[in-house]
This record gives sequence, C-alpha cells and structure tokens, in this order.
Amino acid sequence: MDTLIFHEMIMYWLDGGVVSFDGGAIFGVVPKPLWNKKYPANEKNQITHATEPILIQYQGKNYLIDTGIGKDKLTEKQKRNFGVQEESRIEENLNEMGLSANDIDVVLMTHMHFDHASGLTRYSKGELVSTYPNAVIYMTETEWEEVRHPNIRSRSTYWKQNWEAIQDQVVTFDKELEVVPGINMYHTGGHSNGHAVVKLTQNGETVMHMADIMASSAHQNPLWVMAYDDYPMDSVYAKVKWMERAYQDNYKFIFYHDAYYRMIQWDENGKEIADYMKRSKG
Repeated sequence: MDTLIFHEMIMYWLDGGVVSFDGGAIFGVVPKPLWNKKYPANEKNQITHATEPILIQYQGKNYLIDTGIGKDKLTEKQKRNFGVQEESRIEENLNEMGLSANDIDVVLMTHMHFDHASGLTRYSKGELVSTYPNAVIYMTETEWEEVRHPNIRSRSTYWKQNWEAIQDQVVTFDKELEVVPGINMYHTGGHSNGHAVVKLTQNGETVMHMADIMASSAHQNPLWVMAYDDYPMDSVYAKVKWMERAYQDNYKFIFYHDAYYRMIQWDENGKEIADYMKRSKG
C-alpha cells in the first residue's frame, strides 16, 4: 500500500473502494474540454473516484481519515449506479499490518456522505455494528445534526445504516478541534454544511487534507467545485482562504479521492508542482 512518512507520522492509504462517478457531477459547471485534460473520463463520461481512507500512525495511536464505501453494504442497483469497481479491503489491509479494526483509536470524519461513511459500520450476524468499536469518532456538530435530520437533498447520501450503530462513539466540535498536538480539524462547510478539513503539522511543516472541497489535484482552482456541493460558494471561499496560506507556507496536500496522486505540493505561486507522490494503482 502507498505510504508517506511525515516526520513522526506515517500515512498509509487503505483500499476503501473505488467508484466511477459522472465527470460532470464531480467538476460541476467546468466545461468538459477543460477538466478532461486533467482527469480523463471513460466512454460513459465517468471518472475513476477512489474512496481510500488514510491511516495515520502517530505516537503509538492509529488515526483514520474517513472510512470508504464498506463491504457488502451496497445493493446491486447502488453498485451499478455508483459504478463500483472495488469494494473495501480495509480489514485485509489492517491484517497485513498486524492490526485489526479494534486497533483504530480515532476516526476523523470530514463529512458523512455515503462514500466516506459507509465503512463506519458492518454487518455481523445480520445486524449492523460499529466497524471500529474502540475508536472515538470526530465530526462537526453541524454534520452530526444534519446526518440525523437530513433535508430533501441530503437524505439521498446520509443513510441511517452508516450512523445508528456508532452514535455512542461520536464526539462533535464547532469551528475547530485539536485532536492531539499536530492533528487539527477545521469546519469549512461547502461540500456539506458540516464539512471539515484535516491539518497535520510536524516540525514547522504542514500536510493538508482538504477532503471534498478539493477532492483531487485537478480541483486546485478555487472555482472548480463539485455539482454535489450543497453550498458551492462556501467551498470557493474556503479554498481561497486555505490555498493562499498553503502556497505561502509550502503546504503539501493529500487526497482521499484522487485516482492519480496521493500527495502534491505546489510552488509559492501555485503554478508548478514542487513535489508529489503518485497513486501506485493510478
């Protein structure tokens, strides 16, 4: 599995599943001739959309950013509609590392859309149970409220089967949260009203996970936001804020959805790639 060492932190990308979403939905109002140069589509106008959680081992604990699409959670109709190429193999990944789901200490949920949250629960003897029973699950208070009381738009992606079994594990925050020194979450809104990003800091350096307000390296332009975004202008404002800071301070970016890159760092002008790590399965 792809691995990135960041001082005391080691990051591993786990096999959380791969789907094929409509390219127009992923790039919103951006004309296809523009986005297709950066992120090619197939004959059905679908793009490969990885859903691959990032395991961070840090100071003796295991932190997981999001949880993939799960295994044996989707119906055949859903698999067809979402273009599922692979289901989750996270349990197998952890076993290869000498770990199990019981060893996950913290889950950092950027938001609770099905392609990020389906892996939170699994079936055991016909009942849904928590996949990571010993973990604290962090998300914004706004996201937790909406996932339990979805509106007419969001109920298509906030599914009870992904949150009912983990209610006792959830800890929420408002604007920002220091999980531990070096790992912070920030409420941005945009993609969902409760969407959050994750900032990792070590020895004066920063790795930023923008989650779905910058789902891939091709979404670097602040105006390139998904048609799935509930509040697109909030996504734009959040990207402008974080990207200006990132270029100035040499942040690296890591991705959950990108089918081609695990990490990218742009130069101070945001024009050239200064450093990168490709997805080995890309």
